Amino acid sequence: MRADAMKIESEKHRLDSHHPDRSGSRFDDVNLSGSDFHDVNMSGCPFEDLNMSGWRVRNVNLAELKIEKANLAGASIVDARLEGATTNGVAVTDLLAYWQTGRGAKGA
Repeated sequence: MRADAMKIESEKHRLDSHHPDRSGSRFDDVNLSGSDFHDVNMSGCPFEDLNMSGWRVRNVNLAELKIEKANLAGASIVDARLEGATTNGVAVTDLLAYWQTGRGAKGA
């Protein structure tokens, strides 16, 4: 059985939630800066008009992730599985192979 929606408007509260079911919740014009998320299921959640600067994600499943109209200045992807990933329709693995070939040729 699902409880009625709890409404919090124009108030400042810190939540300490352990094992709750918050599925179906909506957040509009909310400040979650400095929040800590661990073992969270956010599958199927759309995000729009978001400030995610300074975010760090580790051990995360981003399969089928779509990023549009994003500022990725200074972004870094390290030790990631990239099969099937594309940038502007070009396979990232192909881009990396092309780049690595060019670097090898310059070093010879």
